Amino acid sequence: MITRRTCLKAALAAGVTLALDPKLAFANADAPLPLITRKVPGSGEELPVIGLGSSATFSRLAGGEEHGALADVLRTLIEGGGRIFDTAPSYGASEQVAGRLLQELGLAERTFWATKLNVAGRGGGKADEAAARQQLATSFQRIGKSPIDLINVHNMGDPDTQLGLLRELKTDGRIRYLGITTTFDNQYEHLERVMKTQALDFIGVDYAIDNRTMEQRIFPLAADKGIGVLAYAPFGRTRLWQTVRGHELPDWAAEFDAATWGQFFLKWVIANPVVTATTPATSQAKHMLDNLGAGRGRLPDAAMRARMRAWVEALPS
Repeated sequence: MITRRTCLKAALAAGVTLALDPKLAFANADAPLPLITRKVPGSGEELPVIGLGSSATFSRLAGGEEHGALADVLRTLIEGGGRIFDTAPSYGASEQVAGRLLQELGLAERTFWATKLNVAGRGGGKADEAAARQQLATSFQRIGKSPIDLINVHNMGDPDTQLGLLRELKTDGRIRYLGITTTFDNQYEHLERVMKTQALDFIGVDYAIDNRTMEQRIFPLAADKGIGVLAYAPFGRTRLWQTVRGHELPDWAAEFDAATWGQFFLKWVIANPVVTATTPATSQAKHMLDNLGAGRGRLPDAAMRARMRAWVEALPS
């Protein structure tokens, strides 16, 4: 008997093959290089350096009725050697839709699930513990996997209460890692204090070739404390695409195996050894494939990263 899951797998296999731009694949397509992996500092677990985020375009598409394109993206991530899928209850229908699709595809257990706890009190005050527990229960139901690999407290929301809840889940074996995130510069000092006083497995922060604040204090502290780093917004949200619009990729990008601007930007991020992985969001399978290409081949060294940074900074705004 042909099941719904079998039909979906077959349809997606055909759809992805037709949708992906063959120019984005490596020349030696029969034997592609493996994705670069990096160890989680606290455990030694190896994770691929390129993952998938689910805000922005992914979130918008998840709110519609047709989810075939998102299934293509998720399948491309996993079949292409990636694992990390970063989501949050506040990203619209992303967590719910991705959970259903990956279960239907039979790929949920191959995914490193990183979701978030978003409940916070008014004005940044004490979180509603009952509401936080309910949100966690909903995430477990949507994702359909236990333990969940990682749950982060989102945007510094009452770390004392919410990290305490996550620590309970970790002790009970229901989550594997816990952490905290922010992409707001007015929260960086608070993040630094929490990193110094709380036991964390991960932080999630914004980091891009034109956004290097993390290098000053947060990344050195993460390295010192043995905290994994998920780099968010590696394209500067849309800033970097606007900066390079109309400009050709420099020929010397081939020296570190970057074939596109997307790979150029992602390779710059993951070449920082403190970064465990980066999770750019996309709703298109061809962009997911392109992003995965950044995790293969050579990475720029320190001198090349400086050259890349200078090149981008010299482009007319």
